[in-house]
Amino acid sequence: MNPIYHQAKFINSAPKLKDAPPDQGKEIAFAGRSNTGKSSAINTLVRQNALARVSKTPGRTQLLNFFEIDPERKLVDLPGYGYAKVPEAMKLEWQKMMETYLNQRQALCGIVLVMDIRHPLTDFDWQMVEWCEHRKLPLHILLTKADKLNFGAAKTTLLQVQRELSRADIVVTLQLFSALNKVGVDDVHQILDEWFGFSEAAA
Repeated sequence: MNPIYHQAKFINSAPKLKDAPPDQGKEIAFAGRSNTGKSSAINTLVRQNALARVSKTPGRTQLLNFFEIDPERKLVDLPGYGYAKVPEAMKLEWQKMMETYLNQRQALCGIVLVMDIRHPLTDFDWQMVEWCEHRKLPLHILLTKADKLNFGAAKTTLLQVQRELSRADIVVTLQLFSALNKVGVDDVHQILDEWFGFSEAAA
C-alpha cells in the first residue's frame, strides 16, 4: 500500500474540459456505469470517506472531478453512465464531455474501469475498451462488489471476463475488488504506482 494516495485532495469539478485544471503531469481516470461502486472504490483507495461523492441515486457524478495526489499526479472521477433518470439531452451532454476528455486530454496515462461483478462487460464497458485500444492506453478493470458473491463464483466471473478481454488489442489487467471488505486495495495501488511512475522512483 502506498500512503501517498491518502493525501489526495479535491481540486476541481469541471462541467466542460475547458474548466479542467491545466493539462500537465499525469492523470488516471476512473470510469464506469452508474451504480458500479466507482466513488466508493476511489474513497477506499485514498482512505477517505467522502472524497468522491457517493450517492444513493445512481448517476449523480455529472462532472469531471479532479483529485490531486501531488502537483504532478491526479485522479479523475468521470461521469457515471447509464441508470440516471435524467433527460436524454443531458445524457448526450455527459457523453460528449467524456468523449472530449478521453480524446483530447494529454495528461491521461491510464483508465481504471469499474464494473459490478454481477453485471460485467456491458455495452458501455466495451466502448471504453475500444476507446483505450484507439488511444493505446493501459486499462485496469475492477470487478467491484466482489463481496456479493462467494469466492468461487467471483473467481469464475474473473476468469470469464479475462477470456472475453483476451481479444482486446491492448494491455488489460483485472482484479476482484470490494470497498466493503477492503479486498484488492494493494493490487490497485500497485497499478497506480506503475502508471504514475512511483515504482520507477523507488527502484
